[in-house]
Amino acid sequence: MSAFLQELLRAGIYKRSQGRISRQVTFATVAIVIALGVFALSETLRQYGPIWQYALPFALLFAGWWATYRLVNVPAFADFLIAVEAEMNKVSWPSRHELIRGSAVVLITIVLLATLLFGFDAIWSVIFKWIGVR
Repeated sequence: MSAFLQELLRAGIYKRSQGRISRQVTFATVAIVIALGVFALSETLRQYGPIWQYALPFALLFAGWWATYRLVNVPAFADFLIAVEAEMNKVSWPSRHELIRGSAVVLITIVLLATLLFGFDAIWSVIFKWIGVR
């Protein structure tokens, strides 16, 4: 636990030039979630006065953002994010034309299967009504 606290109080950036985009996106996502939570807390604390409504949420916001900044620089997690970015760079993304064709195939398949299931359901409904089963 003390190693984690020491890491939390450090200000340096682990492997500064590697995994920059994945770290920034991770930080931004977690920071937005923290900000939304702090905003909700601020609205809840409105009834206790301005000090509780603004001071406590601001302190929690600052602490949460600092913890998030440190989290994306903890060596184990930073190495994971660096590996994620390296793998994402290996992905061959489809062209716009391939994406449209692939999406069309999926949508057509879904519509055909839904129609087929609707037909089976209609047929079985008629059969069960004919034999008197409810």
